[in-house]
Amino acid sequence: MPEEAKADRRLPGQERRAELGSQSPLWPAPGSGLALAGYRRDHDEGEPERDWPEYRGTILRHPKRPPVPIPDTLSELTGPLLGADRIGAADFDLTAGLGGEPQGQRIIVHGVVRDGNGHPLPETLVEVWQANAAGRYWHQGDDHPAPLDPHFEGVGRCLTDRDGRYRFLTIRPGAYPWRNHFNAWRPAHIHFSLFGRAFTQRLITQMYFPGDPLFVHDPIFNSIRDPADRRRLIAGFDLEATAHEWALAFRFDIVLRGRARTPFEGAA
Repeated sequence: MPEEAKADRRLPGQERRAELGSQSPLWPAPGSGLALAGYRRDHDEGEPERDWPEYRGTILRHPKRPPVPIPDTLSELTGPLLGADRIGAADFDLTAGLGGEPQGQRIIVHGVVRDGNGHPLPETLVEVWQANAAGRYWHQGDDHPAPLDPHFEGVGRCLTDRDGRYRFLTIRPGAYPWRNHFNAWRPAHIHFSLFGRAFTQRLITQMYFPGDPLFVHDPIFNSIRDPADRRRLIAGFDLEATAHEWALAFRFDIVLRGRARTPFEGAA
């Protein structure tokens, strides 16, 4: 190989070494070959504080001491496994299965789950739960005097396809009071849970709807300090994905790692 070509090949490495410094742990020892890529930090500033005074529930529920990491054992690393046979064919449809049509506006919620490099993640278990159109959960702890819908439980799940896509058919949830402060109302939202390969690998977040006037009044939504991070939790209206004369559609993409990651609960 001509000496000029060899020099050209060395130049990027020389620039890299000058950038990092000769003592950098990213620079290889003599004869070791390629330099290792650096660790890309997550966008930790986007996560909500565990102790957020405006959200009164955190006063008693947040940890008072630094978290202690517990190493995974063989039990956590090998199971319990999430098998595709545990997902029913109609589990994505929250409007089906209870003997009648639920009340409210039908909506399609769909999107793509991606890793920190932008690659879609197939066979990821996505679960959702939500209030009904009147703003009430199908749960014994919810005593909000709004009507229960006998045809809507508000829970569903699906696996992402080979392109990382998920899709749910549901009812647009209503806002509801939650007694955090005087006249406190939560914006309409849907809870999302994403699993990895075992039950110990779980991330939880919330999806909101565009243009909600309750955003500025909600301490949970505003516990995410960066406005750009808050916008990542707001779905976009998707006219092309609507079902003709049947259901409107909203797109909510989820990014698990990296600077553009979706804010998650307790992930910091």
